[in-house]
Parts: sequence; C-alpha cells; structure tokens
Amino acid sequence: MKNTGRIRWMWRVAAVLLAFVAAWLTWLRPVAPRVGPVPASRLGDWPTAAPAAEGFDDRSLGQAADALLDGPFNVHALLVERHGRLVAEYYQGGRDRSVYGLVSWRQSFGPMQLHDVRSVGKSVTSLLYGIALGDGRVPDPSARVLASYPALDRVASGAARAIRVQQLLDMSSGLAWREGEPGLDDELRLFWKRDIPAYVFGHRMVHAPGSTFNYNGGGTAVLADLIARGVGMPLDAYARERLFRPMGISSWTWVHDVHGRPMAFNGLRLRPRDLLKIGRLVLDHGQWHGRQLVPAAWIERSLQPKLATGVSDFRYGAQWWAGTARWRGQDIAWHAAFGNGGQRLFVVPRLDLAIVTTAGAYDEMPTAIAVNRLVQGVVSSIRK
Repeated sequence: MKNTGRIRWMWRVAAVLLAFVAAWLTWLRPVAPRVGPVPASRLGDWPTAAPAAEGFDDRSLGQAADALLDGPFNVHALLVERHGRLVAEYYQGGRDRSVYGLVSWRQSFGPMQLHDVRSVGKSVTSLLYGIALGDGRVPDPSARVLASYPALDRVASGAARAIRVQQLLDMSSGLAWREGEPGLDDELRLFWKRDIPAYVFGHRMVHAPGSTFNYNGGGTAVLADLIARGVGMPLDAYARERLFRPMGISSWTWVHDVHGRPMAFNGLRLRPRDLLKIGRLVLDHGQWHGRQLVPAAWIERSLQPKLATGVSDFRYGAQWWAGTARWRGQDIAWHAAFGNGGQRLFVVPRLDLAIVTTAGAYDEMPTAIAVNRLVQGVVSSIRK
C-alpha cells in the first residue's frame, strides 16, 4: 500500500510539473519586446533607407504598422522595402507552432530566426517551375499532366486526362479537393501518400478543367514532382542551386514528408528578410543583382491572374494571389504569396514596393483579414 501511495504521489507531482511547463511555454514565458521600425543595417544583406527618402509619409507608414502590430493578431514580423531599400523592419515575440504542430509556444523573433511560411512555398515552387521550364526540363504549361504519368490512365477519370499543367498552376484542375476543413483536409493526407500523383488524380472531377478555382495543394505537389523528375534532383536541392544560393539565402529549411520529399505545398521556412528578397526578385522581372534567375517571361505570365477566387476581390494564377489597392484615386494591382497563419509576401509593381508579414495565427481569420488590409495602409502612406 505504501508503494501504491508513493506512485500516486509521484504521478501527481509529474502532472503538476507538466502543467506548469505547458503553461510557461504557452502563456508565461518571457519573449523579446517589439523592435523597429529602423532596420538592422549591421546585417549587411539589405541596403536601408529612411521611409521619407523612398517616398513614404513616415507617420502614416508607422500608423499602418502599429494598427497591425498592436492588434490581437499575433503578428511576428513586418518588413517594407521600396526601390530595393529596406525602410521599415519590425519584430515581436508571440505564440507559434511548426508544421502540423498541435501546441503553440511563446517564442522570440528577430532578423536571424527562420519562420514557417506555409503556403508561400507554393509561389516559390511556381518560380522553380519557371526556372526548370527555361532549361527545357519540365513540360510546357499547355501539356497534359498525364502525358508525364501514363500509368495513371487506369486511376484517372476520362475528364481528368484532359487536365493541363497550367490548370495545376492556376488551381483550376476541376478535381474534387477539400483543404483547410477540420477532418476533411485532403492536403494533410499528402504528408503520408507514397504516390502523390496517383492520390491527387484519383479524386473525382467536379468541374471542367480550367473553369473554376478550387484551392488545391495536391496540384502543387504534382508540380514539384514534375520538377524533381525533370531536373533529376529533389525540389529543395534544386531550390538551393538555382534560386536560394544565387540570392545569398543560406539559412532556410523545407520540411519533408514521411517519404523524405520536401513538401512544396507547405513547410518552407525562411527568414523574413529572405522572403522579402523573393519579392524584389519578382519586382525586378526575375533578376537578382543583374543576374537573370527566373525567366522574365515566366514572371510576366505569373502576374496575370486568371480566376476569381470567391475571396474578396482576389484573383489567382500560377500559384500567386492578386488584388488591388487604391492610390491617388486609382486601383493598382498587387500580387502575393499567401501562407496560413498570416504569412504574406506582397509585391506592388506600379510602386516598386514589397511587404512581408509573418505571424502565428494559424486558421485565425481576423489575422488573415488584417494582414490583407495592411497592403492598403502601406500603399496609402506613399506620397510619391
């Protein structure tokens, strides 16, 4: 009886300690206070400038940033650059969790920390497809996808055999696909599936290919498979050689699935400063410091959104979102890579402007709305 009582006592102590550790990590752990807006120029990877030197009204830009960072949105970083110069850079601690994590921990964030950018990896995958296409290593977007997978004729329906690569890029394949719905998430199953193309094309057809937008990370996974097959190396190795290393992006990871493949549709981790470099690459038509990394024609093609999404006035094409902001009484276009939780890369070509946010608000709609509205606040702060 004494041993039984001692064991119960030890279990109770362990439970209390575990509860304390969980409470500490989740709610009580101190994190770094907010820093910004002055960029950390000592890092040397971005030229910096005062906002006014690049045409911003300093006060208006600060108000737009404060409205987001002061709100209950769990935003971790906000960066703004124009004409290739970083003009504002904010970081603050908050809760976060990794890919498919179940618990949020309080963490500090700064210019050297990697951040999970979730589906922003889809837009990066599109850039990699453009590079591989320029090398003649992947099918033209007009090609039927199943021409590269003849064995799938026995899996896919007759209508699915007509799906083109472009329709995977535009998320208009017509395949039934549910993503982001608790308990009904087809994307989550991609983590386990050995034969991803067979899994994706095994879904039934519900729309004519090219007719209807339906968010589908499975299509991105097939695009990544086409890249890996064509270039003869995994997607992350190709990204390192042809995109990240030439841009000086050395600190990054791409989470793998259970079969050791980088998850193109999810799991890319970058420093916010390096994500901002992707924005500058797009604004400069695929060039980085004068070197053409992504064909200019691919960038131009990617920034011509085709399909209404049903989300606000946003449109979609080539794994990029698009919308408009008002400036001087006119609608001007922005394009963006979106990631669940508040991860955003906005580019506004008319203003030569790029904006990055990272956050830990996964599946939280108020934060998604707030970071989407940020682009209007930043645009409105530009005076010339």
